[in-house]
Amino acid sequence: MANTSHRALRLLSLLGSGRQWSLRELAGRLGTSERTARRDIETLRALDYPIATVHGPDGGYRLGAGRTLPPLLFDHDQALAVAVALQTAPSAVFGLRDDAARALAALHQVMPPTLRASMESLRLTRLQNYWEFPAPPIDPAALTAVGTAVRHRHLLVTETLRPDGTRPEPGDPDHLPAHRIEPHHLVYWAARWYLVAYDLTDDEWRVRRVDRLHARPTTQCFAARALPHPDLAHFVMSTHDRGDTPAVWQCTGTARLNLPAHVVARWAPGGSVVEHLDSDYCRLTLGAWSWAGIAGILATFDTELSDVHPPELVHACRRLARRWATIVDAQNLDPSHE
Repeated sequence: MANTSHRALRLLSLLGSGRQWSLRELAGRLGTSERTARRDIETLRALDYPIATVHGPDGGYRLGAGRTLPPLLFDHDQALAVAVALQTAPSAVFGLRDDAARALAALHQVMPPTLRASMESLRLTRLQNYWEFPAPPIDPAALTAVGTAVRHRHLLVTETLRPDGTRPEPGDPDHLPAHRIEPHHLVYWAARWYLVAYDLTDDEWRVRRVDRLHARPTTQCFAARALPHPDLAHFVMSTHDRGDTPAVWQCTGTARLNLPAHVVARWAPGGSVVEHLDSDYCRLTLGAWSWAGIAGILATFDTELSDVHPPELVHACRRLARRWATIVDAQNLDPSHE
């Protein structure tokens, strides 16, 4: 009986995801036969859950309208996912640390003992290492405004904020006129929130940092458009003018690379800025904990460098070149490498 109850809860959890399932898929997820899975479906129907049957070659089962799932219907994997999400979310959205901690504590109190033990096994201590280039957590109000506009396909009127989050006033040298945009996708990448939008003012697609936008919602709807590239991830990663600014580092340098901006933008570390120069060249500005660290990152692009600044970065490149030359000379003198 206990196994039947566990299967029924698992089945209800699967159907509650909102998608349609074939009988074979449900049986595979439940680890049982199709006959048993069908019997479990009838058990749920007897409990007044409206499980609809979709006929045809692409048919299956889905949870119908008119009934909500019991609260806190989690299986083992979902409980772990919730525990991880609530402990890592505060690094992405400002002001969620206390709320996330309270939500996690509330879930612990009402979870069954076995799931509570699973969640408590993942008490995380998140530490940042030197190779991370995170952005500051975003204002949840700004994120909600943009996300709501994306969901309802409502136009936004946006102004560009300064890197410190302040809003230029009319008459300021860095003030730019507001743009009307169609917000199509909200993307989280490299610890930053980006908005993929069609800019009606400039009549072209843009990728913008959400924390660099002051967005005013409207009620004007727009129709969906086909993206300029079928791969959303590729489009965001290869767009160089996303609104990124150099992160604060002990050392910051710049160099001209013999590569197109869209290639460098795809692989440049977060917290760096790629400037388009022409179809074959771009400029990369980035920071690190040492001048040799910047030189090492530049070397990973395996291309010609020029116009390197400041002088400290040039000196670091010379030091590394001498060290690498010593390694090559030693290898050449070693008979075992002949």
